[in-house]
Amino acid sequence: MEEIRDNLVARIAEAEREGWLGEVEGLRVSLAGAEDKLVHMDRRASGGTAIDLGMPRIAPAQITQVEGTASLTQSLDDQQ
Repeated sequence: MEEIRDNLVARIAEAEREGWLGEVEGLRVSLAGAEDKLVHMDRRASGGTAIDLGMPRIAPAQITQVEGTASLTQSLDDQQ
């Protein structure tokens, strides 16, 4: 990302020398985006702290029966 930023700075200088005003404006927008991205990357690299969330607890399955339906056990018993 730093190489991209440096390249954009060089291209802006070239465009200014050549008088390509529209190109300068577009490159400045791109440069602002690249610099913003670098700031975000630096924040993530320096401020990252791990948070222990612990192990999830898995509750035992509970068989429920909805009115008008049979549980799996009842269905298997009925087939025998």
